Amino acid sequence: MKLRLTTILAMLCVCVFTTAQKAELKKQGHAVQMVADGKPMLILGGELSNSAATSIADIEEVMPRMKAIGLNTVLVPAYWDLIEPTEGDFNFELTDKVIDEARANDLKVIFLWFGAWKNSMSCYAPLWFKKDTKRFPRSETENGKPLEIASAFSEEVFQADSKAFSAWLRHTAEKDKATGTVIMIQIENEIGMLESARDHSRLADKEFEKWCRQNKVDASVSDPSVDERFMATYYARYVERMAKIARSIYDIPLYVNAAMNSRGRKPGEYPSAGPLAHLMDIWKKEAPSVDIMAPDIYDTGFASWASQYYVKDKNPLFIPESRCCINSGVRAFYVFGEYDALGFSPFAIDQTSKDNEEVINKSYALLKELSPLLLKYQGKGLSHGLLFDQENKERIIEEDDLTIIARHNFTLPWDPRATDGSVWPEGGGIILKLDKYEYVVAGNGIVVEFKSKTEMSQNEQKKKLGEDGFLETGDDRQTASASRFSGRRIGLGSVDEVGVSSDGTLRYVRRENGDQDHQGRHARISVGDYKILHIRLYQY
Repeated sequence: MKLRLTTILAMLCVCVFTTAQKAELKKQGHAVQMVADGKPMLILGGELSNSAATSIADIEEVMPRMKAIGLNTVLVPAYWDLIEPTEGDFNFELTDKVIDEARANDLKVIFLWFGAWKNSMSCYAPLWFKKDTKRFPRSETENGKPLEIASAFSEEVFQADSKAFSAWLRHTAEKDKATGTVIMIQIENEIGMLESARDHSRLADKEFEKWCRQNKVDASVSDPSVDERFMATYYARYVERMAKIARSIYDIPLYVNAAMNSRGRKPGEYPSAGPLAHLMDIWKKEAPSVDIMAPDIYDTGFASWASQYYVKDKNPLFIPESRCCINSGVRAFYVFGEYDALGFSPFAIDQTSKDNEEVINKSYALLKELSPLLLKYQGKGLSHGLLFDQENKERIIEEDDLTIIARHNFTLPWDPRATDGSVWPEGGGIILKLDKYEYVVAGNGIVVEFKSKTEMSQNEQKKKLGEDGFLETGDDRQTASASRFSGRRIGLGSVDEVGVSSDGTLRYVRRENGDQDHQGRHARISVGDYKILHIRLYQY
């Protein structure tokens, strides 16, 4: 009997330690999916502000709030200066607390290693490291000015950084192995040179001359683009060494993030040589153990930045930082629909306004409900993302024998904010094809029409509608067509608001007809509404 009880207890222990599977990335078609606990997931994330996890009390306070906002994943810094305040003396109390509180709130964690560099600078290196500039040399400008940036060319810098990273990751792996709370690691943060396009220290100059000879570049000619490519090579090699260490300790997905080269700035005016889109070939070659190069998007032109970081079968899209704003929710819809994104994460979500929290909460709730369908169809070329503002109001999508015309909801005149001078909030969503003439449309602030290509080819005059939805008078009056219409048109058979069950089946909520679909002319989700619509089309 004693033997049997021992055997049962051993089996139970095995079950505990095998229930949680390590997170991994898996391909489905052209998409890459995050798989955690044996199931694919959309990362509905939020990144904490830089100092939000520097005390036990703050961690205990912030995690329940993140759960209430609707996140399933929280991005949290791991601070070298607090982990190794004295050289060789490690303290993992904050890491343990993050994992415990995340588990208690049913959240996954992505840790950000704030090691040798954070936003270019070495501000999270411990004081013992900062003070010993002989052992841990700094980068320098061309005129010899030392910078608060540890030199990537120093082996002592790497050994100190990697020793702390290794110790922290070994502890994290041991702490996390039973439950798999940690699903991804970011190595460093927004690496890049500032003030100069490259490091001009003695160590760096020696490597620069060697690199120039190998690449047949004239080292005597000052060229910021050459300097940047050189630095990108060595930053990426540094990160690759860190990534190999991570793989040997806790083999979960790894990524690096980049501050954008925006507003016409030159290398060194932005963080030069980081994992930027125009340097992707260098980073992919020199750091093959890193899974993802990810953009931190704060500037205007969100869609354009996102497009640069999605490279089919080469770099999946994950946005670990985006400006936390009233448009965050629709931007999340857009990247999941357009690029089969792994995830989306507004920055400093713990410090944002209640209005922004509400938008993110509603959007994430809808995306969570929609996720069984999105995950089923990811990578199959069946979805489109929509993102509109006052300048970019319309998108035309050609699909099979259909033309899909999607627009901002305020292109309709019925809401007074459409024409009273208000700044339009962004509208966005997802169009997902389930079958021929069957679609799901989800999001906020969008209008979608479906037309046959025959109908589109006959170039009917675009008509201006009044506030009642009918034609304007005078010059906008409908005129007789010069030639007889031929061919078939597409009609809305039905537009239903639906829910999505956990198995991906649709659950009827209500019929959207009459005024709700403008008497069969379009499907729409008004600004401020968050809906999933099931649309069936027919020919006539």
